[in-house]
Amino acid sequence: MIANDVMDLVEKGLMLPLMEEFYTIQGEGYHKGTAAYFIRIGGCDVGCHWCDVKESWDAETHPPTNIGSIVANAAKYSDTIVVTGGEPLTWDMGPLTASLKNKGLKTHIETSGAYPLTGVWDWICLSPKKNKLPVGNIHQKAHELKVIVYNKHDFKFAEEQAAKVGKNCILYLQPEWSVREKVTPLIVDYVMQHPKWKVSLQTHKYLNIP
Repeated sequence: MIANDVMDLVEKGLMLPLMEEFYTIQGEGYHKGTAAYFIRIGGCDVGCHWCDVKESWDAETHPPTNIGSIVANAAKYSDTIVVTGGEPLTWDMGPLTASLKNKGLKTHIETSGAYPLTGVWDWICLSPKKNKLPVGNIHQKAHELKVIVYNKHDFKFAEEQAAKVGKNCILYLQPEWSVREKVTPLIVDYVMQHPKWKVSLQTHKYLNIP
């Protein structure tokens, strides 16, 4: 059980359930190939059956960590910080991003948008899921839309989500890793027929890095 005073700090965003933090190469989307420091926050109830970090779902298994130490570690490695999960917007991201910005760091988030957008972000990657759709106005704020393709029905969902984003949002279709050999040809064909979309691959997995 987490003490009440600690839970109070978590609810205020002054502590966060930290699953892991690491310096690596961004493997997906617009910034692929760029060195970045990743902060993975625990807690997610979106429930994607193909999620490759299911261990992130239960926030109680990840220790509440003071955002001051999270920011201090991040500042040692990179000026680009990617906050991911889990679903980071489960928590108030305002204090974390304010502290990162005070250090002159660029703030990126990878989110399903299932909870209201908090925090100040230089880059928002919205990756919506059918299980729990985005809320609020995050579609209009997203810099990139990344839809994971598990089967052919996901193209319809992708178009529904693309209709909601701003005109400058970059559109990506990404094969779900476990079925990539099956769906990648479908994505290639789709992008050639609908060139407003781009292909995103999980290049970090091909590079065998985190």
